[in-house]
Formats: sequence, C-alpha cells, structure tokens
Amino acid sequence: MIKLVFVTAAVCTLFSSSVWADFDYPGEGKVRYPTGLEKPFAFGFGWNEADGKFKIGSKSYAMQLPESYSIAITLSKDEEQIWVQEFNNGFIESFNWQIGEHSLQLKKSKFKDPVKGDYVISLDNKDYFFARNNISITVKFNNDGIDRIAIDGVTKDMGTKQ
Repeated sequence: MIKLVFVTAAVCTLFSSSVWADFDYPGEGKVRYPTGLEKPFAFGFGWNEADGKFKIGSKSYAMQLPESYSIAITLSKDEEQIWVQEFNNGFIESFNWQIGEHSLQLKKSKFKDPVKGDYVISLDNKDYFFARNNISITVKFNNDGIDRIAIDGVTKDMGTKQ
C-alpha cells in the first residue's frame, strides 16, 4: 500500500508539472553609446504558473500572467539619441535585442528621403520608422509564452526610404 502511495504521488508530480504553463526568455541584447562603446544587457520575461510569479527583467512579481508589457522608446529633442529605460540608464545610439524567436534592432542610417532622427527600427527583419518622438514595443503574452510583438508610433517601410 505504501509503495502504491509513493508511485501515485510520483506520477501525479510528473504529470502536474507538465500542465503548468511556464516560460523564460532571457532577452539578450547590446546597446551602443554615441561614443561607439557597446555594452551587453539582459531584459527578458518569465512566467512560473505554479508560483504565480512573473519575471520582468531581473525582478519577479507575484501576479497573474499579464496580457502584455510595453517598452517605451523616446527620441531626444535633437533626434540624435534614444532612451530605453529597460535597456540602459541613459541615452544610447542604438540597440539589438533578441527575445525568444523575435529580434529587434534600432539603428541610425541615412536614407534618400529624410526620416525622423535617421532611425530605423526592425522587428523580425521588417523595417519601421518613427512617426513621433515616443514609440513603444508591446510584447503580448499567452500561456505558452510570447504571442506576438507590435511596435506603436511607427510607419512601415514601403520601399520609398532606400
């Protein structure tokens, strides 16, 4: 009888952990300063359903799985630098960020037609341009992890900016 209890408990533990919807995206990236210096950073997301904890960056919070998380990007008044609070404690020139299967890159580039700040932001190799000085990256979640990523405050590259 005791063996049956231990076997039942072990089997229940094995199957119950596979039911929990957990994910962890470390969010590896690199920022580049106006001086040319580059610095790695980590900003990711994680969810542990059993503990009811959601990880944002290096901090963990007791909460339900949120629908989304938004990252603000602010273009400086002179349109030379950007601010992304989650990635760095000051202005930067550009960044690369890999989060799960998604890659984001923000960089300066010269185009035939002028664009705001000479910046292009790419999400999974699709280019967008600032339509205003404040844009946001919205990461949407479901129980399996990142459902999708959207960028607000931008305009699409229609092939006219090359």
